[in-house]
Amino acid sequence: MTVFFIGDVALDEYYTADRWPGRADKGMVQELPAEAGGSIANAAVVHAGLGGETQFISLLNDSPLSKRLIADLKENDVGVDHMLVDPSIPESRNFIFLVDGEHIVLTVEMGEQPMWLTSASLDALRRPGFVYTTLYRLRRLHAETPGGILKQAELLKDLRRHGRRAIFDLDVGGCTDEDMPYLAGAAVIIFNQVGFRAAFGHDDIALIGDWMRDHQIDWVVRTLAAEGAEARNGETVIRVPGHAVDVVDVTGAGDTFGGTLTWCLSQGQSFEQALDFAIAAASRSVTIHGPRGGKASAEQIRQWREAERR
Repeated sequence: MTVFFIGDVALDEYYTADRWPGRADKGMVQELPAEAGGSIANAAVVHAGLGGETQFISLLNDSPLSKRLIADLKENDVGVDHMLVDPSIPESRNFIFLVDGEHIVLTVEMGEQPMWLTSASLDALRRPGFVYTTLYRLRRLHAETPGGILKQAELLKDLRRHGRRAIFDLDVGGCTDEDMPYLAGAAVIIFNQVGFRAAFGHDDIALIGDWMRDHQIDWVVRTLAAEGAEARNGETVIRVPGHAVDVVDVTGAGDTFGGTLTWCLSQGQSFEQALDFAIAAASRSVTIHGPRGGKASAEQIRQWREAERR
């Protein structure tokens, strides 16, 4: 079963700082080596590293940097057969500042250009499996069919009718009422603590049952950083604690969690098993520098988890 990841891939330029300067302030930073990253691309690399059949779709320009990013995906066993090109868009870059064990990410605005899927891409997506993506990208998807143009939420409904289930990484952004045509019928929606509070105005996953039923959402996950994660399905709430580790770099931890959770579910694991394994993978990832620190085999994660539990 091929899992499609539709989202961003970028060059992550790293800097460290003793503090984050305020308005009209100045500060010194130390430059670290730049690395290939991008949230959804990171998740795709993690999924492929676990042995999952992986395809990635994004819209890039045709510059040497874009070719470098695509080559890096291929080197990480991520399929790029359906990548899209628009020479007019900016370079895809993130500026990441590591301050006091946390990270501040500034992303170059890439615009809102439509992402026109080819007929071959649409045919491949119209097969059972998962698609892991974001609201930002889904709002831009278009496809021309013999019956007319499919786009945005209607395109997602078409894919769902063909057995393609959506896993959304909503991260810090949360969601609003206008997003529900996209989120309705989702297999999984992943929030972090900030995104969950932005969406619901509180921190209690036990209070969102009516919202989930109204929109036919199977699972909602709320990640809790070092505290682990919790998930809800109907009346069932699962909570799995995190692992106490020495943090080196939290960049990509959420992407590791999402990519691992998706792989576990595609392997037929129960949601509780998937949640536990994804938390272990994410906890391990923060002990390693770089956005792709979460890339590992399933056996490496199992061994790390067992060692942490001793």
